[in-house]
Amino acid sequence: MTTATGPELPPASSDTPQLIIDLQDARPRRSDQPPVPSLAELEGWATAALKAGLRAQRRSLAQPAELTLRIVGEDEGADLNRRYRGRTGPTNVLSFIFEPPPGIDSDDPLTGPCAALLGDLVICAPVVRREAGEQRKNETAHWAHLVAHGVLHLIGFDHLTATEATAMEALEIRILGTLGFSSPYEVIDDVHDERRRI
Repeated sequence: MTTATGPELPPASSDTPQLIIDLQDARPRRSDQPPVPSLAELEGWATAALKAGLRAQRRSLAQPAELTLRIVGEDEGADLNRRYRGRTGPTNVLSFIFEPPPGIDSDDPLTGPCAALLGDLVICAPVVRREAGEQRKNETAHWAHLVAHGVLHLIGFDHLTATEATAMEALEIRILGTLGFSSPYEVIDDVHDERRRI
């Protein structure tokens, strides 16, 4: 297993945030549909990302957190990517941070009155499988990375600037390392890679 060093996190807390996932498998029903990770795997990966992300932000949750994780096929993935990002074709993961409805004042989505609701993750299963093959990655490890990446977005991490990207990637590498996976950013040079180069 290869890991990279990143910023030091605060000392580990014995408090692991409780996370509830509403799992929706919205892929077209076909007999040849490849399996996706189990709810237990998804919850484990998401909880590890939530815990590490909150520690990095020096925040904690006073109540269980909830998120919806929707697994989609290429048609729905492409439609959502076009509607919300203005891009053609499906992408691997989309994160939709929870926004309180009108009339509910919440400065911090993690500590306000709607703290339990983190938002929605949408993962396009065919894209995950295709990327894993193209980039010669373990498919389970790729799923774990995309779940962790999406959860970090839901709690406020981003990679719009070089500084943000470096910090977020270092945190993702550490999260994946705690889960027993190698760095998700080790990509063989001769394979297709859609990650934005900085």
